[in-house]
Amino acid sequence: MLSTCVLALALLVTVTAVTALARGPLRVATHPVRADHWVNTWTGMPQLTEAANLPPAPFTGEKSVLVDTTLRQTVRVTVGAHRLRLRFSNAYGDTALPLTAVTVALPAGGRAGVSGIVPGSLQRVTFAGRAATVVPVGAQVVSDPVDFELAPGSELTVTAYTAQGQPDLALTSHPGSRTTSYLVAGDHTQDLDLTGATAVDHWYLLSDVEVLAPAATRAVAVLGDSLTDGRGSTTNGNDRWPDQFFDRLRSGSGTPDLAVLNQAAGGNRVLNDGLGPNVLARLDRDVLARSGVSWLIVFEGVNDIGTAAATPQAQQQVADDLVAAYRQIVVRAHAQGIRVYGATLLPFGGNAYDDGAGVREAGRQRVNTWIRGRGHFDAVIDFDRAVRDPADPTRLRAGLQVGDWLHLNPTGYGALAAAVPAGLFRTPR
Repeated sequence: MLSTCVLALALLVTVTAVTALARGPLRVATHPVRADHWVNTWTGMPQLTEAANLPPAPFTGEKSVLVDTTLRQTVRVTVGAHRLRLRFSNAYGDTALPLTAVTVALPAGGRAGVSGIVPGSLQRVTFAGRAATVVPVGAQVVSDPVDFELAPGSELTVTAYTAQGQPDLALTSHPGSRTTSYLVAGDHTQDLDLTGATAVDHWYLLSDVEVLAPAATRAVAVLGDSLTDGRGSTTNGNDRWPDQFFDRLRSGSGTPDLAVLNQAAGGNRVLNDGLGPNVLARLDRDVLARSGVSWLIVFEGVNDIGTAAATPQAQQQVADDLVAAYRQIVVRAHAQGIRVYGATLLPFGGNAYDDGAGVREAGRQRVNTWIRGRGHFDAVIDFDRAVRDPADPTRLRAGLQVGDWLHLNPTGYGALAAAVPAGLFRTPR
């Protein structure tokens, strides 16, 4: 009797599954949400610091960096909350990274790139209840939660002191911060201002800020290169296209609970390492492992086309390889319930990538035709159409670029931000 019941139940499950499949293909769903879950509100893609981007002397020695150094930096969060936690990365270190003390505060005047903080706003940060921690080689550490009032779109000051520093020059950073940070000798993590500090336009060590947010709060991550990292934008101006897209969301699009995570680096490529690991290598770290991500925008590939040989064979190969890579990104993201939106690649006529014979342009058009095709991405964002010159579609509109015919100015980045349909990020209720 029991065997008969088990058999009947198995048959019922099988019939139900077949019936469900007959109704149509499975839909990619957003992550299930719970009340008060952790969501990334700011990210800075970890990179190996090039020699030219290491801290200046005396903060970099012959065989060590950041010894007896306080580092103060500001980051702009997207969604706010009452509790936050930090992540520090030692992804590229050859030795362990000791952090002696860390604090958070509100920056003076609420501004980006300032060395002062608001009196009374400072809070100490701990790690497993301790003031100090060590970040192992290739790893990251997550701080304990800190009770801290943080408004959406506001700046946060993070100050870290490393007494021992890192005993090698393999420092993890995000050089293209477009935000000013400050270095000073000694422990000044609790100082209201860093008098006499050395200013640098880089972020070091800090990779993420997370907030404990309501159930409806989700994140969109952006995979990109210098066009998303913001080359040509204003230092301390927060006018990269993801920043301006977030500002648009806040201005009344009906999606105020969306975090925007900029996971881009200048010179980055989809297929091969450049400045930072290739997209296929960093996808898990920079997107799939981030907290609360439900959507992904892929806006990358121009550096792959521009660095491939200007021959029909090489451009056919790189276009085919990019299409295969995009398919991999979609499959891997869908496995985590993340919807993937493809953005078309921008023109580069007049830039060094322009071979003069239109060979690389043909490669770009081939890739864009595939991106625009039905059924490849969950949606398409046509950045190419938003900024190309109608009179010469192989070039950017002159008033939107910085002079190199590849990178945009803040107005150009605003055109990209305006081209992203806000309705793509509304969570089903």
